Amino acid sequence: MKTVLGTVAAAFSMFSALPVPQVPWDERHMRWMLAAFPLIGLVTGAACWAWWALCSALALPAILRGAGLCLLPVLITGGVHLDGYADTCDALASHAPPERRQEILKDPRLGAFAAIRLCCYFLASFALWTAMPRFDGPAFLLALCMSRALSGLAIAAFPLARNSGLAHTFAAAADRKKLRSLLAALSILLAAMLCLRGIGGTAMAAAAFCVFLYYRPMARRNFGGISGDLAGWFLQTAELWMLGAACTAQYLEPFFRRLL
Repeated sequence: MKTVLGTVAAAFSMFSALPVPQVPWDERHMRWMLAAFPLIGLVTGAACWAWWALCSALALPAILRGAGLCLLPVLITGGVHLDGYADTCDALASHAPPERRQEILKDPRLGAFAAIRLCCYFLASFALWTAMPRFDGPAFLLALCMSRALSGLAIAAFPLARNSGLAHTFAAAADRKKLRSLLAALSILLAAMLCLRGIGGTAMAAAAFCVFLYYRPMARRNFGGISGDLAGWFLQTAELWMLGAACTAQYLEPFFRRLL
């Protein structure tokens, strides 16, 4: 039990800004750290659900509700995934060879294309959250867990771009075969549970798997494999597409009901 709690604490200390007890980053705690990664999605989804409920109870305007839902995941994670998303967008926009793109990922400076993409990301997220007619709390809990399960699965299963960096550290410390099986089963289970939520949940699961299927060839073609930065790109992209799918499905529900 102590090892399990230590593994969870290590995952939260790495992938969130929430205060947790500090544990040593040794093989014992890192071996299954990626398996605990979806728990951060559970906490993030619960926080978003609570904010929506508070806004509804106080009859706060949609623009304030949308701003809170847009910013809460960033505050909880500390922006760790957005950093990778920005670096990846900068590298992709360079149209350079894979080796040069790897150098751009390592550059701590924020490029112009990264800034532009971040602005577009926040604008799209804010607009979708503001426009969403209702919040399906259970679906978003499952969705934010699923995006992290798929992200961990990719690190355990996909080729890595280089033999260094955080992605390599996690992959090297993990029991990759068992971790792949566990996270694949968890991803399928979460997707099935999302589908039980109706059209919206099905659309979210489909969106996540579409981004996941695109992720591997994109990473190999442009970078020679995945890395910690690309893992951040995948997570943010998958969650934005899932949000867009949920919002679109809600507006199309009356149309589908007429067809049925």
